[in-house]
Amino acid sequence: MAFQINRLKKTFSSMMSNDMAIDLGTASTLIYIEGEGVVLNQPSVIAYRVSDKGIIAVGDEAKKMYGRTPGGLESVRPMKDGVIADFSLVEEMLRYFIHQQQKKGLMGHPRVLVSVPTGITAVESRAVRDSVEHAGAREVFLVYEPIAAAIGVDIDVLSPSASMIVDIGGGTTEIAVIALAGLVAKGSARVGGDEVDEYIQKWLKNNFHLDIGLNSSEEIKKKIGSAFILDKEREMEVRGMNYDTGIPKSIKLRSSDVREAIREPVKLIVSAVQETLKKTKPELSSDIVDKGITMTGGGSLLYGLSELIQEELNIMVKVADNPIECVVRGAGKILANMDIYEKVIKKGDEE
Repeated sequence: MAFQINRLKKTFSSMMSNDMAIDLGTASTLIYIEGEGVVLNQPSVIAYRVSDKGIIAVGDEAKKMYGRTPGGLESVRPMKDGVIADFSLVEEMLRYFIHQQQKKGLMGHPRVLVSVPTGITAVESRAVRDSVEHAGAREVFLVYEPIAAAIGVDIDVLSPSASMIVDIGGGTTEIAVIALAGLVAKGSARVGGDEVDEYIQKWLKNNFHLDIGLNSSEEIKKKIGSAFILDKEREMEVRGMNYDTGIPKSIKLRSSDVREAIREPVKLIVSAVQETLKKTKPELSSDIVDKGITMTGGGSLLYGLSELIQEELNIMVKVADNPIECVVRGAGKILANMDIYEKVIKKGDEE
């Protein structure tokens, strides 16, 4: 009888609000709702009036303004290196995204599970929890990003057999060796897709005196960027402003140029993976050799990166299907099966 009452309470609670999983990333925010899947994937960008911080756009609309705002307006990313850089703006952004997804007429507030970097501090954890609660959540839980990513690609994180995940987001690269629901080895680098974009931007300024925006850098990375030598080199026309004269300028850019531009951040990612492997016990390392390494996150889509890591480490490396959604889908599975995944969930004020 008690079991039936508890089950009814749980059912009633889920009817009263949309419990959701959130991948709160530096570059993008994704929301997953049980039964509906991924319902939101928008840039973590917010535009506001400088005079009173009045919000004028969030997500896709705010990103269109990025680097283009006139005086009196700002379009910014309130997340930096996977953690909150501006609490009030993150709160406003989350409130907008959460309210956008809540069903009309429903009372109450959702339970929310948020993915966070493995290197997050207790203070930063509390900041995430508080921001999400203030944005309208009833209850907030946290999970480490690589664990959520592993669950999102159907890895059995409860098994004693070790698995290795490399999750490359916009602001950080999270590396974890997971066994028995815990992180038996972990590593991270404060480098991700955004850092790669910045290196392209700086390289063009230093080598061609060409000034471009970060949105243009991202486009270059996606179209002709590579971490490994291509069978057939690609090229594209890049337009910007001559840094010395202020006059519009265009150049032809090749894949080899971009490889040179992003050599340093790519090297940092590979080194972080190597260092994490060194910290792994021999028994667990053999599991990784057998299974290989799984890459997730938008940064894993950089052409040739998985091949480069595989060549450097001599271990099979595979990129997950739909790598951008792995973390939020895994967080959604945890939220739907909290009794099973109780050991991987952390409260907001835990170190």
